[in-house]
Amino acid sequence: MRNAINLLTCIVLCCAFPHIAAARGSYVVDSMESAILGEVRHFAVYLPESYNNSPQRKYPVLYLLHGGGGSWRDWGRVGNMARIADRLISAREAREMIIVMPDAGTTLMTYFNGGSWNFEDHFFREFMPLVESRYRIVSEKGSRAIAGLSMGGQGSIMYGCHRPDLFSVVYAMSAYLYKMDLSMFKEDSPVNRDIQQRVEDNNAVKYISGLSEDDASALRTVTWVIDCGDDDFTYRANVEFSLAMKEKGIPLQIRIFDGAHTWEYWQAALGRALPYISANL
Repeated sequence: MRNAINLLTCIVLCCAFPHIAAARGSYVVDSMESAILGEVRHFAVYLPESYNNSPQRKYPVLYLLHGGGGSWRDWGRVGNMARIADRLISAREAREMIIVMPDAGTTLMTYFNGGSWNFEDHFFREFMPLVESRYRIVSEKGSRAIAGLSMGGQGSIMYGCHRPDLFSVVYAMSAYLYKMDLSMFKEDSPVNRDIQQRVEDNNAVKYISGLSEDDASALRTVTWVIDCGDDDFTYRANVEFSLAMKEKGIPLQIRIFDGAHTWEYWQAALGRALPYISANL
């Protein structure tokens, strides 16, 4: 009788407090010395709950990029990334994966090459190889995705364009795809001019429109998703990008929801992204 009561108590507690049995991944702060950038770079890594208990197991990876003026801390501190991943993995709506959050800089925040800040070279030649050797990641296209918000959305798209051999899924949220007249760049400074020039040099709409058939064919091996709010200032650019992709015959999903350029929207977008990425890795 006592065993029956204890069992009933456990059932009641699990129903009343489902978070008790929820998965709990680990949020790791890490760093590396970059010869290309000439400095130490910090980054964050989310490891699923089973990581430490399954020493032989390897995992798919999602590279998750922050936005303009942000840092590697943003997705963890403001984006509730770990909580969202834990919830979705516990509900079996997303698979266990490693999520890596790099830092594209603070003063000069850009994912692209130019001058003495060649972040794209750093990302592909130093950062990815180190991360995928330091953590148990399946280092192949079919198990690798990239996503990001705003300027990180542009970064994820252009990285997918430049290296379609490396990524299976590109999921861009509120992507800042070309130069716009924004208040954060109102001050006429060398840094702001440099950032905006690199954004425009990597204009995603122009890039797709100018693709050859061979280059367009390579992009068809990637699953592309645009996720943008209908009140977002990047909405028009994201629609233009989707039309350019359609013109080149490159399949793309465009998801438009109510919302603006806010963390509330990006948290919801991440909640949509992880199950979709899981289904396509």
